[in-house]
Order: sequence, then structure tokens, then C-alpha cells
Amino acid sequence: MGAANASGLGRTFEFITVPPARDPSDDALGRAEAMLAWRPPARMSARAPRLRWVQSLTGGMEHWLAAPDVPADVVLTCARGSHRVQMPENILAALLFVTKQLGEIAVDQRQRRWTRRINEPLAGKTLGILGLGAIGAEVARKAAALEMRVIGTRREPRAVPMVDRVWGPAGTPDVLERSDFVLLLLPSTEDTRGLMDARRLGLMKPTAYLLNFARGDLIVDADLVEAVRGRRIAGAVLDVFRTEPLPEDSPFWTTEGIVVFPHVGGLHPTRDALVAELWVDNLRRFAAGQPLREVVDRARGY
Repeated sequence: MGAANASGLGRTFEFITVPPARDPSDDALGRAEAMLAWRPPARMSARAPRLRWVQSLTGGMEHWLAAPDVPADVVLTCARGSHRVQMPENILAALLFVTKQLGEIAVDQRQRRWTRRINEPLAGKTLGILGLGAIGAEVARKAAALEMRVIGTRREPRAVPMVDRVWGPAGTPDVLERSDFVLLLLPSTEDTRGLMDARRLGLMKPTAYLLNFARGDLIVDADLVEAVRGRRIAGAVLDVFRTEPLPEDSPFWTTEGIVVFPHVGGLHPTRDALVAELWVDNLRRFAAGQPLREVVDRARGY
């Protein structure tokens, strides 16, 4: 909010701030024409009759789209693009972690054990990306610099720089069968929830790894645990989960071959500033009646 005031927009808008854990008052919602928020407040439709636009603080919009009382005429915008730098770097870290035995090397040091380990190179391996959006395109660019072959899917199967072949969603089996690493970057929609079930995991190579940096509900948890324990795939790196924080009794913690990242893929020391820049730009556009950036397509779910 400070960024908006510092930009001079305090002369155009009245800003009402509410702590994240507190529900806005009926008076505040009743006056609101625009909103910046993590999640929809309770009974939003009845309590915010003047609301015209919501800017989400996150890239994922499933909570907003699933809420029964978000009016259909309210424009939704998301923080798409705020993860462009940090998430690809963390994905590369995941690739290096599972191929270079970095966890084992750290244990060796703690135990003062000199073990020379031979690791498979990433060069020459195939990275399959399900969801070649902005993040996927940036991952492809960085992976190509490591001499990896990149293939993947996107809703419209147009060419993507540094990607050898792009399929539409129907090409998902082709990507699974050909990839040494399968990276999930899909939104959570009716078509993608539960996508990686036993059948699709069975299409992957026994030597392949699954990486999920998108949404936890893309995976059928029990099927993944069974696939890794049964050595039907080599393992997985998971950054997102159906329930967060991950419960202590989750088998993900203890299944050999599964690496748990505590939803850090998109964290960035200046991420709040990046979202604030988008918020301020969209506020200016809103005031001028211009098209907003990063508008969510409700039919597509992102």
C-alpha cells in the first residue's frame, strides 16, 4: 500500500488497509471498488456491491475461481510474472539436487566421510515441461544453456524458443514417455487436477523424475508414493502440496526418492516489491479506464 501512496495515487484513491488475518469490515467492503488480497473475504458478493476489480497477490487463482460469491462481472487479475526469475532457478536447483547427489555429499561431510561420487550429466537429457507458459519458457532457456533437450505442452501448441517440440494438451503422453525429467507448471483446473495418477505415472521412464512446482492437486499423492516406492519412476521433487504445511504423517517426508521443498519455488527477497509495481500500474490503468494487466480468463481457470 505504501507503494501506491508513494506513487501519488493517494490523491486519486482512498486506501483502506486490513491485516491479512482479519476479515474486512462491512463498511470497508461496501465502499470498495478495487481490492488487493490473498483470498476472497466471506460473503463478498453481498458485502461488496460496488466492487469492480480484484488484484490477487499470487499467480494462482483457484481460490478466487472456486469461491461461490465472487461476482462474475468482477475483473480478476493475478500476479503472473512475479516468479519469472526465482522459480526457474529453484527448478534448476532441484534438477541438480537429484542428479549430483548433493544431499548425500552434505551427509558425507557431516560424517567426515570421503566419498567420490560419479554423477550423470544433465547435458543430453530431456526435460519435459507440462505448461509452457512464461515460467516454462524461462526454464527452457536456462536448461538449453545446460545442453538439455526441452520438449513440452501448452494450450496452443505454438513454437517456444529453445524448445525442440511443443504439443497441445493431448500430447501429454508423448512428453511423459520421452522425458528424463517431467516438470509440472500447469494451473489447477478441472482438466489438470489429478493429472498425474497411476496411469500417467506409468508412462514415464523408470529412470525419470517428476518435479512439481505448480499446484499440489495436480498429483494423486498415493499413486506417486506407490510409483516411487515400487521403482516405477526414479523419484520426485515436490514444492507444492494439497495441504500446506505438509502434515507430519505425510509419506512424502519418509519415502526414499521423494524430496520435499517447503513451497519455496517462487519466494524472492523482493517479490513484494514486484507485486507492488504490478498493483500500482494496474491502479493507474483502472483509474484511466485502460485495460488491466494479467487479467484472468475465468473459462480457462488462469
